[in-house]
Amino acid sequence: MDKFLEAAIAQARAGLAEGGIPIGSVLVLDGEILGRGHNRRVQQGSAVLHAEMDCLENAGRLTAADYQRATLYSTLSPCDMCSGAVLLYGIPKVIVGENHTFRGPEEYLRARGVTLEVWDNPECRLLMESFIDQSPELWHEDIGVDAEKANGPASQD
Repeated sequence: MDKFLEAAIAQARAGLAEGGIPIGSVLVLDGEILGRGHNRRVQQGSAVLHAEMDCLENAGRLTAADYQRATLYSTLSPCDMCSGAVLLYGIPKVIVGENHTFRGPEEYLRARGVTLEVWDNPECRLLMESFIDQSPELWHEDIGVDAEKANGPASQD
């Protein structure tokens, strides 16, 4: 398996161990991880700390030139908020572990010039499927869906 996706999965597992949602992310530049993060909405009582946002925050301030050469790895398809950060900073490539349990605006990212690859990783998918089965209310809260109206996996495409 790719070492950067492995690092994102390790972040997802850390989030789950902390009582949060198992989504992880890493930002890579020139073969090095600049930032790591995982969903911390539950742990921090945050409205915005999705894995990608936590990862970008942990990477610290970078130049526009650095962002434009970076790759963002995420265990799950980025939501609208996280996709917006990808566009804002001009990150040209996103690697997605899986998009079966949730699909963010992938086609919009592609239409805006982002190279987006979905690797359909079984470990990423199992982490999310197990979590959604065990904590559907928390999952629906995280993606902004009214749990009473939810029917199956959410899609933002």
